[in-house]
Amino acid sequence: MRDYWLSKLFFDLQSPALAAEFKASRDSVLARYSLSPEVRDAIGENNVPFLAQRTNAYLLRYYFFATGMKDAEFIRRLRGG
Repeated sequence: MRDYWLSKLFFDLQSPALAAEFKASRDSVLARYSLSPEVRDAIGENNVPFLAQRTNAYLLRYYFFATGMKDAEFIRRLRGG
């Protein structure tokens, strides 16, 4: 099941200006998107498997790369480890 607003957020974060704003004030950026409480919690917890079920793999990978998660950690979390 894809989540339009989650995907839109991840797509929009490809903009350097929005990415910088997200790093400075995550909550103010998240407030612009109609995200469910579960999705907001998953973003806050870096819950890779939960988010992977709801968005495009490329957007998901970009998001975690942009937030500074290392590849090994991303893969470990994706596999549920």
